[in-house]
Amino acid sequence: MTHITTRTITRCISFCFLLALSWMIAPAASARDMQGRLGLGYNSEFSNMQAVNGVPGVSLKYGLTRDLAGEVVVGVSTASPSNSVTGVKLFKNLFFETNLNFYFMLGGAILSGNSKSGAEFLGGFGAEFFIPGIESLGFSMETGGTFDNLSGSFVLKTLGVSFLNAGIHFYF
Repeated sequence: MTHITTRTITRCISFCFLLALSWMIAPAASARDMQGRLGLGYNSEFSNMQAVNGVPGVSLKYGLTRDLAGEVVVGVSTASPSNSVTGVKLFKNLFFETNLNFYFMLGGAILSGNSKSGAEFLGGFGAEFFIPGIESLGFSMETGGTFDNLSGSFVLKTLGVSFLNAGIHFYF
């Protein structure tokens, strides 16, 4: 059984604070303008995907402003054992590329799987790229860290997901 020390909690709080601070002080970006566009796709980077009957979440991603976007993720499997994810993610574009948005992201979800449930938080950096000529289809890759309590104790893990897990969205 893993015991959580004050030092571990302090490190986790410091990590979250630095991620939030980098979000707030990042310069305004001139990235691909997705403002007002709704993307429909999937996201399977939360921990419920590794559980028995793991399911990706259907996601809706919306460009709130030129620099900010939000995403809602919902997935469910009614097989035995059941599995579900309900989460949100926020994105802040950092750098401009013609067919690429490089961003900082924060997310959180309520998960259940293998008769266990809990919360998961993630943060890090990612990129969504668009194939020239098919600008309405975005492919995402992300890296960073996660913090969850699905195993009964708090676990901090690194995160690295390709577009097969971070998601693909079609924008209307």
